[in-house]
Amino acid sequence: MKNFALIGAGGYIAPRHMKAIKDTGNNLVAALDKNDSVGILDSYFPDADFFTEFERFDRHLEKLKRQGTKIDYVSVCSPNYLHDAHIRFGLRIGADVICEKPIVLNPWNIDALEEIEKETGGRVFTILQLRLHPAIIALKQKIDAAPRGKKYTVDLQYITSRGHWYHTSWKGDITKSGGIATNIGVHFFDMLMWVFGEAKENIVMQHTTTTASGKLELDKATVTWMLSIDVNTLPADVRAAGKRTFRTLTINGDAFEFSEGFTELHTQSYNDIIAGKGFPMTESKRAIELVHKIRQG
Repeated sequence: MKNFALIGAGGYIAPRHMKAIKDTGNNLVAALDKNDSVGILDSYFPDADFFTEFERFDRHLEKLKRQGTKIDYVSVCSPNYLHDAHIRFGLRIGADVICEKPIVLNPWNIDALEEIEKETGGRVFTILQLRLHPAIIALKQKIDAAPRGKKYTVDLQYITSRGHWYHTSWKGDITKSGGIATNIGVHFFDMLMWVFGEAKENIVMQHTTTTASGKLELDKATVTWMLSIDVNTLPADVRAAGKRTFRTLTINGDAFEFSEGFTELHTQSYNDIIAGKGFPMTESKRAIELVHKIRQG
């Protein structure tokens, strides 16, 4: 059984990490969040110690270490702009680190973290759950088996409407979230490059606080994409049905469906990481470079 500490326990994605820790038969020893609305801990690890101040969390983990309780992994679910600092913390206490996407905001942050990996002997893993989705694995196998030089036309639209709260939170601050393309799009860009190859050209058509769009030339595909949190960008029929989310991916005009099958992908990610087969942070670098360029316009 491995011991985990978790940073960002009050965040949207944290319950998936708690479930993954539990479902893989491991133990959450301590959790941190500046907000105390973390009753979700009762569903998974009611005995985990919880802290709202980093200094007390740090002191507690140091005490456990000196008492002989090793923290094997630190799971990072904090706001995007804090990821690299929290990864450094995990490495410096002698743990390996599992970090949510985007692993960092800027490509050079990965370079710096690689140096700390070498200094500490620890490893940093990232969650790239779309690469584990059965439908996307099958798609990659199909594209890989296609005749050399075959090029596809891909269209991606993802609209996930957000209210006024979004712009008041850290997510609405581009210096903290990285903006729309980073915050809600980085895993899609990683998936597209994993399936269709390296980005050769990147044209940004729009990049505002609510919507981003552009065109990508990949090795094996021309991709047009649009990401938005603006409810007004929803198709009329979707709005009429009272829905606030819309996602479509077409390949050569045919709809590609991957809406289902996400439930256990974090657990699978954790199983792979613990078995030594997880995605190292360097696997994220292409996507981080791309969204950084999109952010720069």
